[in-house]
Amino acid sequence: MIEEIKINNRLIGAGFTPFIIAEMSGNHNQSLDRAFEIVKAAADAGVDAIKLQTYTADTITFNGSNDEFKIKDENSLWNNQNLYELYKQAYTPWEWHKPIFDYANELGLIAFSSPFDESAVDFLETLNVPVYKIASFENTDHILLKKVAKTCKPVIMSTGVATISDIQESIQVLQANGCKELVLLKCTSTYPASPENTNVLTIPHMKKLYDYPIGLSDHTMGIGASIAAVALGACVIEKHFILRRADGGVDSAFSLEPEEFKNLVIETERAFLSLGKVNYELTEKEKKSLQFKRSLYVVKDIQAGEIITKEHIRSIRPGNGLHTRHYEYLIGKIIKVNVKAGTPLSFNMIN
Repeated sequence: MIEEIKINNRLIGAGFTPFIIAEMSGNHNQSLDRAFEIVKAAADAGVDAIKLQTYTADTITFNGSNDEFKIKDENSLWNNQNLYELYKQAYTPWEWHKPIFDYANELGLIAFSSPFDESAVDFLETLNVPVYKIASFENTDHILLKKVAKTCKPVIMSTGVATISDIQESIQVLQANGCKELVLLKCTSTYPASPENTNVLTIPHMKKLYDYPIGLSDHTMGIGASIAAVALGACVIEKHFILRRADGGVDSAFSLEPEEFKNLVIETERAFLSLGKVNYELTEKEKKSLQFKRSLYVVKDIQAGEIITKEHIRSIRPGNGLHTRHYEYLIGKIIKVNVKAGTPLSFNMIN
């Protein structure tokens, strides 16, 4: 079982804080300056990595005008759009990759991309990317999987729109062609996804099913699904990143703004840290709080030789007196010394 992988000097796996990927996609709106702003804002938000998508309209689809090449889904953000025209609008020019990657590296980010065909892999190899991402719609493209695997670099693969048998077959293709380090991302490939169809309970099942680290490619709005995923064992979170949703863009509707992304980084780390281990022992700090538990105190002056009644003793804070389990036993016993109200009760006071 592969419990962790290493990208540059960053370890990714169950024992490490979540690896947070900011997906730029087409949110640069065809402005290189905006792309640089996104990288800087992502770094300021505390992410681990920035990710691009490497394709052109011609490498990802065909310039066809019939309905086969149109998106026909009333629930889609891109309903009725021609695929070729959509990808012309959304793609990241290949000549931008190096300056974007260089800038990201200067800011301490890991920079990589999702290739969508063999030529994109060849191009990304010239930039010496440290890891490859396989997008959900490409996770059954064995031609691409073989090409990526032969680089022998770590692979992060989304598992959207794929059955268990599809995923297993794709893993076998990657393994057979040189991929030794793999992370699988639970993914619901609707844009945006709803919390109800995200099904993060699949994550612990995937951890049992596959011998690889598991994460979440999250297309919901907000950060709740990602936090839940980390609580269930996700070690990678990928979310789309934008400077301002109001500016628009192909993925703007399901992308997080910088302040939201900063909260994502903070809260997923808190979720991870809160997991800890199975433990029923008191922590050192909790031991100091024992004094605030209830115990038995004398609450009314009582003279030596008197019988203890309910008016004399009560369960109150702090916890310096006898345990409350002794309450019934003590009622009716004879006190052997004078005791003032406010004194913690002890057995040496009782005959």
